[in-house]
Amino acid sequence: MPLRTQWLQIVLFLAVTQSCRTQVSTKGFTGTETDDGSVWIGSQTRKALESRLTTVFLPVIYILVFVTGLPTNVLALWVFLFRTKKRHPSSIYMANLALADLLFIVWLPVKIAYHFNGNNWTYGDELCEVLVAFFYGNMYCSIAFIACISVQRYWAVVYPMSQRHSSTVLAVSISVAIWVLVWLTSIPLYMYHQVVNIPLMDIRTCHDVTRPSEKKIAAGYFLTVGLLGFVVPSVVCIMSYVFMLKALRNNMGDPTIAKKRRKAVVLIITVLVVFIICFTPSNIMLLVHYILLLGEVPNNLYGFYITTLCLASLNSCLDPLIYYFISEDFREHVKNTFLCRSQRTVERNKVSFSALKFSKKSNSYTSSTPNTRSSDC
Repeated sequence: MPLRTQWLQIVLFLAVTQSCRTQVSTKGFTGTETDDGSVWIGSQTRKALESRLTTVFLPVIYILVFVTGLPTNVLALWVFLFRTKKRHPSSIYMANLALADLLFIVWLPVKIAYHFNGNNWTYGDELCEVLVAFFYGNMYCSIAFIACISVQRYWAVVYPMSQRHSSTVLAVSISVAIWVLVWLTSIPLYMYHQVVNIPLMDIRTCHDVTRPSEKKIAAGYFLTVGLLGFVVPSVVCIMSYVFMLKALRNNMGDPTIAKKRRKAVVLIITVLVVFIICFTPSNIMLLVHYILLLGEVPNNLYGFYITTLCLASLNSCLDPLIYYFISEDFREHVKNTFLCRSQRTVERNKVSFSALKFSKKSNSYTSSTPNTRSSDC
């Protein structure tokens, strides 16, 4: 074959390839798929994968989440499991919330290494699928348990004399049902490829690029999960807040409701902050991203989309604030844990102190029972 003909074929091939890449860059965050499953991405996709947003900013945020979220959630789970004797429904939901956060946080070092490595996944396809499942499982478990906490607090304010034992059994049953439902709905994440080979950059991405042949599966799954896992619990939370505020307003003249009213207001503000900062932007952008991907329309919002998903992980740091502000027992247990006081010592001190009466005449505590000696204070 003449040399001139060979050069013409090479130029034509490059022109066609460049044309395809230009066309792909306007059709969502995907590309042209080859027979071996590799994806030739466009310039916009490559720019996002090479940007400092994905290789510096995201891993730094995840490091902050890991450093702050790991000890606080370990402490919270310790308090709920080993320091709390009375199993209230709210403590059951909060313990499950702390467990969901821990199951996400323990995988963060792998995700941090992935981003620092230029978005190049080197840990195997199965581990990527597990990481993605835990990421979204944590998000929707957290949303579900926060919705349960909101309903439980409404119930405690409006119906304070309800049966505690039956409420505890119901809380355990609902928690088990949430875990089973969330992990069943994560099964489709294992049924299509999360790891995609990018020959143009010589990397393998984890959940960052979708194969064109699998975009309908991915879009259908995340649109369904986003609507059921975020929209429905959000409506439940909002309705709980509305009914709670209405009940508190009707009993505003009753002084016995003042303390509960303050706790309810703190709960509403705290949960709303968590939703506004973490879950609302990420889930809205998740729905927008997959709608654009499914419709093959220009998608210039991927950088904002993955940023909001990263910020959603901040719920693992903010959830302990919910425990702290809602539960007075939790605050007391945390203080005693830091002071290295055992539960038996705390209970013994309470009993000893409650058995004493303060005498103004002698300026000392005296026993209310004849078998207890007086003690100067």
